[in-house]
Amino acid sequence: MDTPASAALPAPPCTLRDFLLYFLRLGTFGFGGPIALAGHMQRDLVEARGWISAQDYHEGLAFSQLSPGPLAAQLAMYLGWVRFGRSGATLVAAAFILPSFAMVAILSSLYLRFGGLAWMQSAFYGVGACVIAIVARSAWKLAKTTVGKDRLLLAICLASGLITAWSETEFLLVFLGSGMLALGLTRLRPKATLASIAAPFAWIFSGLHGPGQAEFLRLGWYFTEAGAFVFGSGLAIVPFLHGGVVDRFHWLTERQFLDAVAVAMITPGPVVITVAFIGFLVAGAAGGLIASAGVFLPPYLFVIVLAPAVRKWAADPRVRAFVGGVTAAAAGAIGGAAFVLGRRAIVDVPTAAIGLVALAVLTSTRKIPEPVLILAAAAVGLAFRHGATG
Repeated sequence: MDTPASAALPAPPCTLRDFLLYFLRLGTFGFGGPIALAGHMQRDLVEARGWISAQDYHEGLAFSQLSPGPLAAQLAMYLGWVRFGRSGATLVAAAFILPSFAMVAILSSLYLRFGGLAWMQSAFYGVGACVIAIVARSAWKLAKTTVGKDRLLLAICLASGLITAWSETEFLLVFLGSGMLALGLTRLRPKATLASIAAPFAWIFSGLHGPGQAEFLRLGWYFTEAGAFVFGSGLAIVPFLHGGVVDRFHWLTERQFLDAVAVAMITPGPVVITVAFIGFLVAGAAGGLIASAGVFLPPYLFVIVLAPAVRKWAADPRVRAFVGGVTAAAAGAIGGAAFVLGRRAIVDVPTAAIGLVALAVLTSTRKIPEPVLILAAAAVGLAFRHGATG
């Protein structure tokens, strides 16, 4: 069935064009990460316009939290499905993701062309330390909201963080095992659950190390795996990406990986658009497209295939227990990743100072958006490096 029953319920007039224009604007100007973007959707679509019912929104949010992949993008797709069926989910996905992808593609081109220039290195000198503060803050927020006072989830979170920090990578089995442990200890019986572009221009296929066509298959498969198995919102994907991009495949250095995370922070839309930057550096524009398609395909398919049944299982305590364990492990992994990346990014007193100030600002006020904080850190890095060499 293409259109859900809830779409037939009385609602204020809303054309598909209006709906797509809203998500195009949100993808172009929406900063603040997945929780902020989800909040914008509730405020604008439920409270202000009434295009989406409160029940549909909350069910969509629960569905997105219980599913792997980027929370904000999946919620947007679900709301598109609620209002306009499968075609709505497809078009909303494009409208929401394409603006940030275009911005990242431009930044990637500039990075490839000017990455060796002193001014760009100086800017990212400050940005890296700021990103560490944001990653650490993200781990704390995710742990606070998902773990709470639950001792089991706290133990899972800490164990996952220690494993990530010690091994400097992320293991899928840790996530699956955490989910099964949380499920088993709820004293509930677990049930079985459902779980190239070709172009005549060489630059389209060229990354940091020249033509990267040989990496297309690995890029596509790896980022599809990331979209299908990584739970938790926002920066939960960072430790998973670090383990593969830096350690396993050696596509990027630690410095370049931090730069990729920073690019995602200073652009609007979903944070996981950092995969486009990574793919672009590995295999040019085609690599960026393949990486992005890979990471967003699983959540899109989850919406198309599973959304009709979401009301039946979203509140199932077995499902919630499993996802609670996985999300607690994700929070710990983010903290472990902050430790691993911090050892590379915080290399001297100035970078330590930048990181501490950024963390203090993040914890003391909500009035300064993260992109502004990153741009300020870039300016400080430029000023310090210029003063040191001047």
